Amino acid sequence: MSDLAFLAWAESSNLLYAVTGLFLFSTGLVAVIFHRSYLRKVLCLNVMGSGIFLCFIALGGRHGVDPASQAMVLTGIVVAVASTALALALNLRSQELAVEAEKGES
Repeated sequence: MSDLAFLAWAESSNLLYAVTGLFLFSTGLVAVIFHRSYLRKVLCLNVMGSGIFLCFIALGGRHGVDPASQAMVLTGIVVAVASTALALALNLRSQELAVEAEKGES
């Protein structure tokens, strides 16, 4: 494969990643706005984060492999997992407190 054909292929795959990332981000944003459940909002925020990670990878791969963008995405994934765990733990605790408050009123 010639260098020119490889560059054209790489640009088209980066464009596909960027478009997919924008689609995931916009889908997650619409879902965050319209869903009322806290759990679904957390999941939609994770979908939005995945879209942002795909855009970072697409932008970082324009001129070959960029280790800085890959390190940023890896760090972002770790932060996203930790924040998701915190949000789910807070949701569980708030539900427990709501049940306790409901039992106390009865």
